[in-house]
Amino acid sequence: MRHDKAAMVIDLARRMAASAEGLSLDEIARDMRVGRRTAERMRDAVLMLFPQVDEVSDPPSKRWRIRGGLSAFEQAPTATEMLELSKAATALRAAGEPARATALEGLERKLKAAMRSTTLNRMAPDLEALVRAETIAVQAGPRPSADEAMLTAIRAAVLAQQPLGFTYSRPGAEPRRRSVAPCGVMFGRANYLVAADRETGRIQTFRLDRMSHVAPQEGMAVPPADFDLGVFASQSFGIYQDEIEDVVLRIAPEGAAEARGWRWHPTQSFEDQWDGGVIVRFRASGMRELAWHLFTWGEQVQILAPQRLKAVMASELAAAGRALERASA
Repeated sequence: MRHDKAAMVIDLARRMAASAEGLSLDEIARDMRVGRRTAERMRDAVLMLFPQVDEVSDPPSKRWRIRGGLSAFEQAPTATEMLELSKAATALRAAGEPARATALEGLERKLKAAMRSTTLNRMAPDLEALVRAETIAVQAGPRPSADEAMLTAIRAAVLAQQPLGFTYSRPGAEPRRRSVAPCGVMFGRANYLVAADRETGRIQTFRLDRMSHVAPQEGMAVPPADFDLGVFASQSFGIYQDEIEDVVLRIAPEGAAEARGWRWHPTQSFEDQWDGGVIVRFRASGMRELAWHLFTWGEQVQILAPQRLKAVMASELAAAGRALERASA
């Protein structure tokens, strides 16, 4: 227990050092998942161990921060933390994301370079053993990609609130030059730029692998004030955005346990059935991607609503049937 408390105090010190504005007592209690009195005791322990803590007045409360960071002793990462960083880089590279993988690999090198040689030597055997013992299962699917220069241009335009210009090529259509107000990037089965039309403010998505000649432009292009990328992304089952509808699925008893442990959507809820099955409810758009996913559940899933999802599923089944007939002919 004493070791646990010491670890929590060190963790709190790291959080104070990582926050530019500092942490209030309420934020300490929330982040450390403790009551206010415990938060006060933990703050006092940090003040005693780290005299460089600054107290910042932020009426009606106060904040505490550690300026200048912590020493290498307090900041030394564990073998598990380094393993997860290495695995994340490997997963990105396997998924066709070399630019993002390179960024994490660079961070890993910087961390190791900042560590004391004795700490690094002590960690090396454990890290090597864990790397051999764990791997990432490669799943079938598209390989999203975005080169480093493109991501750099997009991020520069987002930070400077400048228009972003690029040439967009859709299958079967002539390439078209676009100029938009960039809002951010969604990474997933395919990577998408999320941007607002500069005239109407309408939010649109553009696949990065269909974009070329990407560069910030002169002027200002501010996204809509009420736009939230996280909320926008959570509305869809996948990436595609269309009409948001109430989805109701019935999962058979043999698949109910897996369904309850599945993350269907941020708005999901479950309703147990008398026979051991479960009804899953959520509000989402992206019926086509949802239909593709439901294929993997086979006979275990029944679509109760909406009607459009049933129609999309029927259309996809028919298309798959025609493809199978052509292959058999």
